[in-house]
Amino acid sequence: MASDLLVDLTDDLKEEGNLDQLKLSAEEWLQEESEDRSRSENNISSEQGGSALLQWDDPYYDIARHQIVEVAGDDNYGRKIILFSACRMPPCHELNHHSLLNYMKHTLDQYVESDYTLIYFHYGLTKENKPSLGWFTDVYREIERKYKKNIKALYIVHPTMLIRTLFFLLKPFISLKFGRKINYVNYLSELEDIVKCEQLVIPDIVRQYDEKIRASLKPASQGSQLATPPAPLPHQQFRVPLSLLSERNADKEGIPLVMRETVAFLKECGLQTEGIFRRAANVTLVKSIQNRYNSGEVVDLYELGDVHLAAVILKTFLRELPEPILTYQLYNDVVNFSNVENSSQAGVICDLLKTLPKENCTALKFLIQFLVQVSAQSEVNKMNNMNLAVVFGPNLMWARDAAMTLSAIGPINNFTRILLDRHSQIFGP
Repeated sequence: MASDLLVDLTDDLKEEGNLDQLKLSAEEWLQEESEDRSRSENNISSEQGGSALLQWDDPYYDIARHQIVEVAGDDNYGRKIILFSACRMPPCHELNHHSLLNYMKHTLDQYVESDYTLIYFHYGLTKENKPSLGWFTDVYREIERKYKKNIKALYIVHPTMLIRTLFFLLKPFISLKFGRKINYVNYLSELEDIVKCEQLVIPDIVRQYDEKIRASLKPASQGSQLATPPAPLPHQQFRVPLSLLSERNADKEGIPLVMRETVAFLKECGLQTEGIFRRAANVTLVKSIQNRYNSGEVVDLYELGDVHLAAVILKTFLRELPEPILTYQLYNDVVNFSNVENSSQAGVICDLLKTLPKENCTALKFLIQFLVQVSAQSEVNKMNNMNLAVVFGPNLMWARDAAMTLSAIGPINNFTRILLDRHSQIFGP
């Protein structure tokens, strides 16, 4: 959202007396860019509108059905991902932008207490669907500090030269702290450093545009983007199936090494840490710890002494499994679990878990029993069953081919909460 970033300058520019001039320039530049983009879209087929994500009588149904704003699980550093797709915005006369703003706040309200990442797909912003700069000013005024303080990164996908130039000219007015959060992503493949792209709902029109600009690259440039991934390491712990990990460095019960060590440390040092599992850790340090585990080195979490680092390592391990602990096979059962009567829920879950591979069921039981201990200290750490479900739901289940949209995250989180609420009935005392 290039225009979204302009509003961060509103108050300062008012004081400088340059707001009107900036608004005029920005509108002209974005209008020119929109016309160029509109022409380019003639060469790319458009996708069908998204299906309804909420019940028809939900107050946000008319906004949610467009799938403009979505939640897509966690990024590679344990932060929630919020997506904004410009191409999914209908023409201005068909969209209530005030309702869109309220829906954005409604979505963020569920996650702003944790660190989160915003990914903005810029392609598809045209003169027909581009909101006025005044609307972005309203966004800035209404978005309270609670929405801003925990955003850790803003990724602008497929930025244009005009957007880059605009940011360069506005650099003196943007705070250094916020400026460091802005990242340009030229190709979708670059997002792999941030998040597993298969979990994102990337609009078809954006994928087609990405293929088009990649096809225009010189062969040498394309080759550099398609490097062969390295072979798995003999001691690798991340991105390895549980079936293999149950035989590699697992204890007698088959608990994978990373789960065993992080949980042991967090039980001893983290149960009373406020916001445990809600904070990100140093990105470089997370990668370093992953590399050490993957190379077979001993990792001493007690020496590092960082509760949030250990929490992120645990979430990252779960999220990077080739298949979720609850498996793709149970995806529909989990998403549709709200149809099960309350009195039958524990029994139905027990039957579902019996279909899991032994190593999956063992790891799930181990994790849930630990999270129950975390929740028992919720008066201190502020992480009750619902809060833990919001954090761990997307790390226990995701779709095979489609991203976890907002409509699926709710049921998955609810299923995770029931696992915690009824843990004694499901897993025993």
